[in-house]
Amino acid sequence: MSELPPISPSPRLDRRTLLQGASLGVAGAALARIGSAQDPTELHHPPRARRVVHLFMSGGPSQLDLWDPKPLLRERNGEELPDSVRQGQRLTGMSGNQASLPLAGSIFEFKQHGESGTWASELLPHTAAIVDDLCVVRTMVTDAINHDPAATFLLTGSEIAGRPSAGAWLSYGLGSLNRDLPEFCVMVTQGKGGQPLYERLWGSGFLSARHAGVQFRSGSDPVLFLNDPPGIDRATRRRMLDALRGAKGGVDEAGAARTAQAELAFRMQVSVPEVADLSDEPESTFELYGEEARSPGTFAANCLIARRLIERDVRFVQLIHQGWDQHGGLPGAIRTQCKETDRASAALVTDLKRRGLLDDTLVVWGGEFGRTCYSQGALSATNYGRDHHPRCASMWMAGGGIRAGHTHGETDEFGYNVARDPVHVHDLNATLLHLLGIDHERLTYRHQGRRFRLTDVHGTVIQPLLG
Repeated sequence: MSELPPISPSPRLDRRTLLQGASLGVAGAALARIGSAQDPTELHHPPRARRVVHLFMSGGPSQLDLWDPKPLLRERNGEELPDSVRQGQRLTGMSGNQASLPLAGSIFEFKQHGESGTWASELLPHTAAIVDDLCVVRTMVTDAINHDPAATFLLTGSEIAGRPSAGAWLSYGLGSLNRDLPEFCVMVTQGKGGQPLYERLWGSGFLSARHAGVQFRSGSDPVLFLNDPPGIDRATRRRMLDALRGAKGGVDEAGAARTAQAELAFRMQVSVPEVADLSDEPESTFELYGEEARSPGTFAANCLIARRLIERDVRFVQLIHQGWDQHGGLPGAIRTQCKETDRASAALVTDLKRRGLLDDTLVVWGGEFGRTCYSQGALSATNYGRDHHPRCASMWMAGGGIRAGHTHGETDEFGYNVARDPVHVHDLNATLLHLLGIDHERLTYRHQGRRFRLTDVHGTVIQPLLG
């Protein structure tokens, strides 16, 4: 098969380009192109996935208590982490000043599940029931050891703030599948504390603002500033937009983007309330997701809305659940976190599969890094904490061309270092883009004199992860 041309970005609309058209018709056509749905055919290779749901567990879930059992840690509970294992690697300031680094075995039981025999903790009974649909990666590696740079790195491909997020890159490269909804939607579980979140984590960086994630909120006003102000009805707003579209004079790229966003907002006044209204869901849906799905702003409700957005061909949906940063009191805290997320995460995968959407929808679950095999702070038979650990973390994926029922990679017997088959953040993003039909080295944007991409100058597609 001959190589396809690179993905073509949206045409650049500057004053000179539009004036060369010498007619309002050219400007109108250009504005219509920006605001229209796009389903590009110039992909680099045939895609396995069309849409992505990213379940971001902010704070860093403990892989040693969820997905990566280590019997040796139980046997040597309380002993000092051997220097031969640490190998002089850096620690955070929180545990680096401890007098000792006592090994902490998980108090939770692990069992193998499904035909695949995938190991999972007792904390994840619902997710354990669907492991044959999952690909569990035990060897995620990141460069950052603190939350802000690590979350920024995972979600934008760079520790430096201001780069486009992954969802923005997909919006830029692939365009929209539904002209009435944003290409990239974000939902944060309401009422949760944890590490701070910033809009730049789902922002567009140096790309056009139209590619940024649109945050959905609970309540009667799901998207801020979407409703018309007092005294302005829908007919008046339509006349205003028509007048703007037909205005004389040149339209630069920024002005065209603002007009396209205004048109999208007008259409969203109808489409967004319809998506957020769960009253048409049957009782069987709430039996699947749990009663919490009836409560706006919960993780369960957000998972259900994510399925409704995917049904309507939204390209990228990101759900953020805070509270996984468990430096102390981990056993109690992680029980709460899993109770809030386990059932709904599994329900989302099951629901997509039942509706025939999982085959071309990629679901990703995980945090910004893992946790240490030693206890931060006091260690007892029933209580311990774990510090940040960038050397190895666990995550899972489902659908969209991923190899189902597969556990990838292995960490050492202490759960401190990768023993085989590491997957770096850049490798993860390269693999996700590959599944969407994109060569990660060819999706670029020229900015400040050089071409940028989501994977910077790194990244390898991890073939064993592909179905």
